[in-house]
Parts: sequence; C-alpha cells; structure tokens
Amino acid sequence: MSLIAGSYEKFIWGFKLKSLKPNPDSQSLTLTPLFSYPSHLSSITTVATAGSAAASGGSDDTIHLYDMSSATSLGSLHDHSATVTSLSFFTPPHLSFPLNLVSAAADGSFCIYEADPFVLLKSLKPHRKAINDVSLHPSGKLALTVGKDECLSMINLVRGRRSFYCRLGKEASLVTYDGSGDKFYMTMEDKVMVHEAEDARLLCELENSKRVLCVEPGENGVLYTGGEDRCITAWDTNSGKVAYRIEDAHPARVKGIVVLTSKAGAVADDDPYLVASASSDGVIRLWDVRMAVKEKPNPLAEANTKSRLTCLAGSSLKSFKRPQIGKSDNKEEHDAATEGV
Repeated sequence: MSLIAGSYEKFIWGFKLKSLKPNPDSQSLTLTPLFSYPSHLSSITTVATAGSAAASGGSDDTIHLYDMSSATSLGSLHDHSATVTSLSFFTPPHLSFPLNLVSAAADGSFCIYEADPFVLLKSLKPHRKAINDVSLHPSGKLALTVGKDECLSMINLVRGRRSFYCRLGKEASLVTYDGSGDKFYMTMEDKVMVHEAEDARLLCELENSKRVLCVEPGENGVLYTGGEDRCITAWDTNSGKVAYRIEDAHPARVKGIVVLTSKAGAVADDDPYLVASASSDGVIRLWDVRMAVKEKPNPLAEANTKSRLTCLAGSSLKSFKRPQIGKSDNKEEHDAATEGV
C-alpha cells in the first residue's frame, strides 16, 4: 500500500506501508519513504492515486504524474490555465491500471484524460467560478462537481458534456460518491449532506462541531470526516449518528483521510480497518479504527514530513505496465476495457 501527500512548500511525499515482525515493544507497521522533492513551482493543492499511478495538482496550473512502484516521475500535463483544485482516477475492477484521469481547476474548467497513454480527451467548463471538488461514480461514466458558484454539476464522461446543473444556495467544498455509487455526500462548512444518487433526495445531515476539511467513504455505510476539530469521526450514514471518533487524532487540522480497505490495498485482505490521516503540522498517522470503539487508540505508524501538508491519497502498490504520455503500446487491453463505455 502506498500514500502520497502534497504540501504548501511545493514538496510531494511518497510512502510505502510495510509490515514488521510482531514485537510487543514496537509498532507492527512502518511508513517507509519512497520519495520527496519539490515537484511543483508553488503549493500543491490536490493528489490522487490508482494502483501504482499517482498525480498531483498545484497552484502552478500543472498536473504532475508519478509511478509509485519505481518512485519516478512520468512527466506533467499543462492543459489548465488556473490552479488545479481536484484530481481523480478511474480504474475498472478488472484492470490493475487506471483508465482515465479527470481534473478540475479554479477557473471552472474540467479535463478528461485517457490514462494509458496520458492524453487529453475533452475539456469543458461546467462552472462559472472555481471548482472545489470532483467525485467519479464507480462506473466511470459520471462525475459530480461542486464550485464557488454555489452549484452542483453532473458531467457525462461518455459524451464529455454537462448533463445536470443546479443551484445549491450555499457553497459546497467537497463532494464524493460512496463505494457503491448509490449515495453521494456534499460538505458545506461543518455539515455533510447525505443524498440519494438516483434523484439527489436528501437522506440526512451530519453536523460536526467545526468545519469539515476532508471526507472519505468507508465500508457498510460509514463515512469518515476530519477537519478543524482535529478529530477523525466515523459516521453511520444510515442513522445519521456518530459511530465512533478518534479524539485529538492530530494536534492541528486534519487535511486528509484515506480508508485502507482490502480493495484499496490493506496490509491483509481480511483487515479492512486501517485508516491513514494527514495534518497541517506535517504528520501522517495510521490507525486501526477498531480500537477507537473502546478507547482512544495509539497510531500504528507515523511519519513526520516537517511541512504543511494540504492533501493525502492512497492506494495499493501493484506492478503494472507504466502508462505513457502521448503514445500507447497497450492498445488491445485498453480497447477491451473501453468497449461499450
């Protein structure tokens, strides 16, 4: 399993989670550094991973691409003319490499890329102001976006155009589908709204004590949130109540959460309880959330980047054919994956 984090200081940080031999006097897991260097010309605002592929976007209007398995750079994309605010990969269940990458920017633009090779397929402008966040439906055919124009958009990725647009009356900072695609969550300051994906019907509201800065869906209807309260809160989205909470998970704001289920590359296939979190004080921590039900847990592993972290993403670290930028030598497998989409 790998983690990637970005910082205000232009640095990108890559880590690999490794298991250690059981030792009652030490932690059983460790975050081993893969790389760290100033990949952008200014602050990094968003990161995304899928398998061994990773991407980062920054206020230098650029997207940088990485191969986590070899800790190398794959190059960069320069199709935006404003700060890149959100990135997301789509990987079909039967493939080990991502099929598409989507990106959003502060000028309201949205780009759809083929990820093998990395080439721009379509660019559109679904918002009049900055796009705050993007979420891909698990099918890879739809994307939701929210922006500073206080609107929600749905983008048809097959046709490459906006298919739905509505005013929210208030700016949403985050949007994300759950793992099944049956629900989606929108964050407005200290509230998270749970919606039915089919008709956008509001199911319930989750009210936090302070502003929510990051959300991450878990399994069985659990949603993890973090933010200015410095806690990691697990919500039962079926009841709208708090399932459990890790109090004071960090001494500063929580800026990113990654749920490391077996699907996302947990250390053991039968252990879907690992959660990673990053804070603005530069510390990344790994938790076994089963312990939070009874008492405040101690982190299983910790890494201090000594920088102001802004974002966190994670995925399994599997070997696959490295995508190219601008040319493809994996056409047969790609055509089979995209057939009918």
